[in-house]
Amino acid sequence: MTMRARSPRTAAAWRIVPLAAALMAALPAMAQFKVIGSDGRVTYTDRQPNATDGRVSALGARTPAEAAEPELPFELRQPASRYPVTLYTTSGACEPCTAARQLLKQRGVPFAERQVVSAEDSEALERLSGAREAPTVTIGTQLLRGLSVEVWNSYLDAAGYPRESKLPASYQYRPATPLVDRRETTTVRATPRSEPAATINRPSPAAAPTPGGIRF
Repeated sequence: MTMRARSPRTAAAWRIVPLAAALMAALPAMAQFKVIGSDGRVTYTDRQPNATDGRVSALGARTPAEAAEPELPFELRQPASRYPVTLYTTSGACEPCTAARQLLKQRGVPFAERQVVSAEDSEALERLSGAREAPTVTIGTQLLRGLSVEVWNSYLDAAGYPRESKLPASYQYRPATPLVDRRETTTVRATPRSEPAATINRPSPAAAPTPGGIRF
């Protein structure tokens, strides 16, 4: 039987196969990781993070909960990735916390909510923000204590968030979680302390930062 010579195009295709296989094998080494820290902030890295860095997920390998979330529209992708928003509230009756939550939802701002429900949470909030005031919000690296609608909107505008909600109707905000992860422990404090969870802050106009001081 006579064998036909391969055409140049066929020979080139056969040479590509081993190269493609090598690239596929190298893909895990180029994986990107998303890390959600204990304070709710999101960071991205091309190196395998440690378990102590926070909740880690590989991009492109979503957990079932993340896969169920609709993808953010184009108008929100960049601000949400560059300037993630975290709202810090307190449990119980807190009218400013409710108003802050409504403000973010009315603008369609994707945000994580961390809640003060214990003395440990209150201490964690003080370490993070320098005070025990609720509500507090972080927009990227900016931290704002106390609700001031005008100031919050100014910072959200500067971060690029739309004034009107662009979220799909199926989008659901995740429930609030405590600042400190709850772990079972047998350690008993020698001198238990009773501390207020957080101070509800009702800011005065003079305490609010000026929009001209916005920096990202």
